[in-house]
Amino acid sequence: MKIIVTGSLGHISKPLAEKLIAENHDVTIISSKAEKVKEIEALGAKAAIGTVEDVDFLTSVFKGADAVYTMVPPFLGAPDWKKHIAGIGENLAAAVKASGVKYVVNLSSIGAHMPDGCGPVSGLFFSEQAMNSLEGVNVKHLRPGFFFYNFFGNIGMIRHMGIIGGNYGAGARMALVHPDDIAEVAAAELSALDFDGKTIRYIVGDIKTTDEIASVLGAAIGKPDLKWVDFTDEDTMGALQQNGLPADIAKNYAEMGAAMRSGEMASEYNAQKSFTFEKTKLEHFSKQFAAVYSQS
Repeated sequence: MKIIVTGSLGHISKPLAEKLIAENHDVTIISSKAEKVKEIEALGAKAAIGTVEDVDFLTSVFKGADAVYTMVPPFLGAPDWKKHIAGIGENLAAAVKASGVKYVVNLSSIGAHMPDGCGPVSGLFFSEQAMNSLEGVNVKHLRPGFFFYNFFGNIGMIRHMGIIGGNYGAGARMALVHPDDIAEVAAAELSALDFDGKTIRYIVGDIKTTDEIASVLGAAIGKPDLKWVDFTDEDTMGALQQNGLPADIAKNYAEMGAAMRSGEMASEYNAQKSFTFEKTKLEHFSKQFAAVYSQS
């Protein structure tokens, strides 16, 4: 099949493309960077260089495809982050409609049922809605949990302050996932194309409390006494801005943490009658975390 992958060679898109190519699919990877062409072609894929802000470009690439994997690339320079995310989602949906593609696997997030109050994930609410508005298009929304890779952002805090923390609430339970497992699920959905209408698939590999996260990661890096510290929203915003993030981005991250703390972000996920967990657990990731920590 001919499959289009957005997201360039990111943590999900690259392993996804590799899996699809290994299954002999005809894969085109969209990237905004011309310097990625050689690396994309080395994987065995075609490169399409352009921006997800250009609907005409997206439409031309999507035409003739059996399926498209869509995601909103990270961009921290937007003056209104939620609006930017929603806008890119609308662009992707418009291109799907104009190109005639009938199957979409769309990367979203746990919490995307919230039109407001969940930081950047509330932008994904509108991205989902844009896809859901398409008639005759089958869409599988992937809603993963908190990426294990996000903990790499805590390495400086651990090294310089001897703690790990966030504003997720004391003892909060976090649904966690490895990007490789998301790629595996996306590849399976794109290869089968056995979904109809508009459906949701949650992707979680592990559930751990913040204290358990500190314990497992601490043990992996030789700091068995590492403690999780719960921060206020105000402290979280201040720290993020001190680390160079724009005020709107910092506010959105703090808002997402507050939604985790209240339990609303995971409410629809937790309301499921049955749960399926992916293969990668926190203990597995902790080895990768330790390797990155030792090199930092």
